[in-house]
Amino acid sequence: MAGKTILIVDDEAAIREMIAVALEMAGYDCLEADNGQQAHALIVDRRPDLILLDWMLPGTTGIELARRLKRDENTADIPIIMLTAKGEEDNKIQGLEVGADDYITKPFSPRELVARLKAVLRRAGPADEEAMLEVDGLCLDPVSHRITINGQAADMGPTEYRLLQFFMTHQERAYTRSQLLDQVWGGNVYVEERTVDVHIRRLRKALGSGYEHLVQTVRGTGYRFSTRS
Repeated sequence: MAGKTILIVDDEAAIREMIAVALEMAGYDCLEADNGQQAHALIVDRRPDLILLDWMLPGTTGIELARRLKRDENTADIPIIMLTAKGEEDNKIQGLEVGADDYITKPFSPRELVARLKAVLRRAGPADEEAMLEVDGLCLDPVSHRITINGQAADMGPTEYRLLQFFMTHQERAYTRSQLLDQVWGGNVYVEERTVDVHIRRLRKALGSGYEHLVQTVRGTGYRFSTRS
């Protein structure tokens, strides 16, 4: 789980700092926001692996932001843990009903927070990172690093392989070029966004006429992998 990026959304700087220290000691990267608007901008731009979201925020409340994120197909799969001083049962139920994955009542220990966060990330992650991926005769084997199309070996470069693996494990969601750069190339590598287009073309060519349609251009956004036309 180490290396995952966690967005901490809380209007109290001391609480953000306490959480960030605990998470960074556990090997996580942290982003911070003190209101819903700033948090949403970071979510769109950086796409964190999990959001720690305070219930009470200035302006847009945490519950309103959680509802907005879960309604948007581009952010619906990001796990959310609600942080709140409200311990009443109805508030907990309301948080879970909008799609939050867990609910932690303040005050909490950093150790408990890290344990709960790890559990949510485990549940949200792929069931088996070594499992064969298959879509309509297109197969990707993470163990042997081989791709076959209807039983025939497909030849593609390492970047196209990583792109395809990411797409096959994140189907039906549109990703911007920037998000693909972060997820496939890594956030610390400087590559121009147009490079994504080059590798998308190479991936489609490697997939051939029978499967290139799976990698779809989303006008004004970027790309998605979909079996729907």
